[in-house]
Amino acid sequence: MDGKVMNDVLLGVNIDHVATLRNARGTSYPNPLDIALAAVSAGADFITVHLREDRRHIKDQDVRNLKNNIGKLNLEIAPTHEMLTIAKQIKPYSICIVPENRKEITTEGGLDLTNEDLRGELIILTKEAHELDIKVSLFVEPNIEQLKYVKELQADIVELHTGNYCNNPSAKELELITNAAKHLAEHKIECHAGHGLTYESAAIMAKIPHISALNIGHFLICSALFYGIEHSIKKMKAILTKN
Repeated sequence: MDGKVMNDVLLGVNIDHVATLRNARGTSYPNPLDIALAAVSAGADFITVHLREDRRHIKDQDVRNLKNNIGKLNLEIAPTHEMLTIAKQIKPYSICIVPENRKEITTEGGLDLTNEDLRGELIILTKEAHELDIKVSLFVEPNIEQLKYVKELQADIVELHTGNYCNNPSAKELELITNAAKHLAEHKIECHAGHGLTYESAAIMAKIPHISALNIGHFLICSALFYGIEHSIKKMKAILTKN
């Protein structure tokens, strides 16, 4: 996640829904670690998991197992004291701060960086993470009014929320993402993107200058049910590889 090789876009694979399937029957399988190792073997550049406050899918032990066996673990967490404490104990490669709503099916949008209290919390959180050499990413809407606050927060990465584009593709939504990525590049902040991406939409995102990585989960796990995780990861990697 430190950069790009020959302008290829890196692939982060979110494996939350492997845990969702496991938890549906209270079994020990499928094991998220097994899928993570298979994904990395097939070409995934890093693994992402969201440790939610209600632990609806990924559990604390999953995160520990992944940290001990995966080279680069990106841990999505809400901006709370509990989650920061866990991150400081586990020390993943990076943390991605996301808003969290107990009633939501999945993350519904980016952080509201116009909220001064939240910005104050994020500054403290980022400082503490950096003291342990943990990179900090912020999940934000592709909105310049939001992004203008990013520099003061000292984040290493911003992950742009692509859900609005994926749900309702339009030239306007694509322009917002393109302009947001350019804005981040001008301020020397690494730009990632994710949420709702498929093969088709990932191919479009990969063509946007300054986006260095995509986080993709639900679609790849669904594809793996039909074609296997190795096939699904390799196909996505081929899409993100620029010749």
